[in-house]
Amino acid sequence: MSKPLSHQCFSNRFTDFFSGDFSMSPVSRNTPGVLFSAVGPTPVKTPVLLAWSKDMAATLGLRQPDASADLHILSGNKLPANAVPYASCYGGHQFGHWAGQLGDGRVINFGELKDGNGDFWELQLKGAGRTPYSRRADGRAVLRSSVREYLAGEAMHYLGVPTTRALSLVATGEAVLRDMFYDGHPAYERGAVVCRVSPSFLRFGHFELPAARNEVPLLQQLLRFTIDRFYSELKGSDEVISLFHAVCKRTARLMSEWMRVGFVHGVMNTDNMSMLGLTIDYGPFAFLDQYDEQFTSNTTDLPGRRYAFGEQPAMAHWNLGCLAGALSLLHKNESDFIEILEAFPDMYWKEYEAMMGRKLGFTSLHDGDEKLIATLQHFIKNAKPDMTLFFQLLTVVVSDGLCEEEAVMEIQTAFYPNAPLKDTTKLISFLQLYLRRLEGVNRSSALETMRANNPAFIPRNYLLHKAAQEMEAGDDILFKKLSDAITTPYENRYPELSGLRPEWAANAPGCSMLSCSS
Repeated sequence: MSKPLSHQCFSNRFTDFFSGDFSMSPVSRNTPGVLFSAVGPTPVKTPVLLAWSKDMAATLGLRQPDASADLHILSGNKLPANAVPYASCYGGHQFGHWAGQLGDGRVINFGELKDGNGDFWELQLKGAGRTPYSRRADGRAVLRSSVREYLAGEAMHYLGVPTTRALSLVATGEAVLRDMFYDGHPAYERGAVVCRVSPSFLRFGHFELPAARNEVPLLQQLLRFTIDRFYSELKGSDEVISLFHAVCKRTARLMSEWMRVGFVHGVMNTDNMSMLGLTIDYGPFAFLDQYDEQFTSNTTDLPGRRYAFGEQPAMAHWNLGCLAGALSLLHKNESDFIEILEAFPDMYWKEYEAMMGRKLGFTSLHDGDEKLIATLQHFIKNAKPDMTLFFQLLTVVVSDGLCEEEAVMEIQTAFYPNAPLKDTTKLISFLQLYLRRLEGVNRSSALETMRANNPAFIPRNYLLHKAAQEMEAGDDILFKKLSDAITTPYENRYPELSGLRPEWAANAPGCSMLSCSS
């Protein structure tokens, strides 16, 4: 039976396990020797519930807020029963450079709730005010970025991509000053708070910071906590190396899933990499419209494009090297880490090729499929169709039994007017191989596999931007439609949301690329 959030009692396994700073002061400072600082959220004026994830709430056994007590918890005005509010402390490499202590600069963690299966879920509020790790920032979040974060986490869940999630979106009734494009023109925007949910928000950076400070006992304690809570199957093994290998495998799968749906994270710093292989921290992310391996969704990532779509697996590899460096304080045989790191590209490519096979309708790969996938990859890399529409139309080719000539005509509609498909030679080469490969495959089974792996709907940047703009003006019609569409991304229930990106949005601010301003 569902209960109000205000009637739930939180567990505090993180704050019970580790020593922390309990001064409750939000003043920015270094906090050596601890993994968290207790700090309360900053109250807001007039909270209003804008969105509520019924699915996430059902998992947690929560009733939709209909009382002020629940709403005040979700906005940070009130603490839930037994909660120990805190901001966690971690470090990280940002754009390839060690940034030192970072931490939850605008996140307040409440602890954990246990679901009906006995699994624990951490709840935290993003945009809940200053913490010791806010540095010079205000600890708040704007509605613009909060709308994106709420929809993205839930969309990735329904797409089947490992991810953190969102429970609620609350407007604060307060204005927040932001320089959206870092161009010296700050403006006030509506403030908001997102309640984020995950089995854990542990990051590579949680291990990096105590390692950088040579706090070996704290690092050992963190290793023990991580294995006991999340990798109990590794107990009794060579735990340091076993954990590193397990994180590498989960990360390889995560990267292949990002590539499957065309997701671009935008800021793959080590403090944004999950120890559980989850997508974490939705900032300047995007889903690909036109296929472009050099597309970066983050203006801060220019001109180097370190975190471009096609670079993400390599960046994951680099980040895992940083994690290995931190864990090496607990395991002195460096060659063990090197061996696993050198195996990571093979881990990833195995995941990637199997994933691409499923997008083509194959549950297992046969001899020659590597060439087929390479031919397809070469075509889309150079021709640059709309990624989501291309694979949707490929499904039509299979379902309707189109011949080669008909297939070419169908697929040409996946190209943008300013970049049409002029040379069909490479497409024909791929189709010849593909249609021949399908001859020995059960079409119904192939279609079922394709439809389960090629989304019809993705939350495109221009849609998210438009929804946020309309929400800013008090209109939530598009937001509600997107909230519904994300729950069934493999069904084309909203054709008006699933077509090519409109021409006006190609280079519009907030529709093509974004900054980290939120």
